[in-house]
Amino acid sequence: MQDSSGLLMPVAIAIIMFGIGLKLEYKDFKRVFVQPKAVLVGLFCQLVLLPLVAFVLVLAWPMEPVYKVGLLLIAACPGGTASNLVTHMLKGRVALSVSMTSFNSFLILFTIPIIINAATGLFLGQGNTVELSFWDTFKEIGLTVVLPVAMGVVLNELTSDEFTQRLHKPVRYILPAILLLVFTWVIFFQGGNGQSSELLKKYYLFFPALVLNLLTILIGYWVSGKLGINHRGQYTIGIEMGLQNSALAIFIATQILSSSEMSLIAVMYSSFSFFTTYGLAWWLKQKQ
Repeated sequence: MQDSSGLLMPVAIAIIMFGIGLKLEYKDFKRVFVQPKAVLVGLFCQLVLLPLVAFVLVLAWPMEPVYKVGLLLIAACPGGTASNLVTHMLKGRVALSVSMTSFNSFLILFTIPIIINAATGLFLGQGNTVELSFWDTFKEIGLTVVLPVAMGVVLNELTSDEFTQRLHKPVRYILPAILLLVFTWVIFFQGGNGQSSELLKKYYLFFPALVLNLLTILIGYWVSGKLGINHRGQYTIGIEMGLQNSALAIFIATQILSSSEMSLIAVMYSSFSFFTTYGLAWWLKQKQ
């Protein structure tokens, strides 16, 4: 899935995931797969509840039809590296977060076309055929998430605790800095073509995007708790619900649907969601 960011974003994401892997052990992932309830609950929240919440929101919120589709598009692209990093920073269940990112990256090959084809037909009066390449997605998630995390885990397992502890301190500051650079690139370059100035004109779109972000975090936290997931798992799933794959949403809007207007929601969402998700998830973490 190539975009205008070339190698910058994939390399940056791979470095972030390698740094996250340095704090994980094999047993962390073993626990996730031996007791898969948290992964299944999280995927249900992301792939079913998240689009439903967005659908209700766009029906209730007055805005142009193209932006209604844009909001549904961002809801249809769950997960991403940012959620893994926020979970890491808040000492959540990182193995659960990484596992959810890996699984939903393949499942959205099927869910995104259904959601977007329905949304464009309902709000724009036209059908769009959205197709995502399985091989391209497999290669992207393998090289930027799975392989770097696995390398970090292996290095953590093979080296002494003293060595990895020395790495953890600088990594804690380096990873957010790299992600900040990635966000800057997405907002000002990948979503470019004059869109930065358009965001100021369409400031009112900030409010439904913010409601989607905060509401889905709370729903993910509450639903997972009701289904028996422990507290760390609850706010981890909340983080996964709140941070979407904005880069993928921008790619689909601009490259597949040929609509720079539709991508505005994703560009705007990426500009604030990291900070609001971190803040609300930090507050939920204190609730125990």
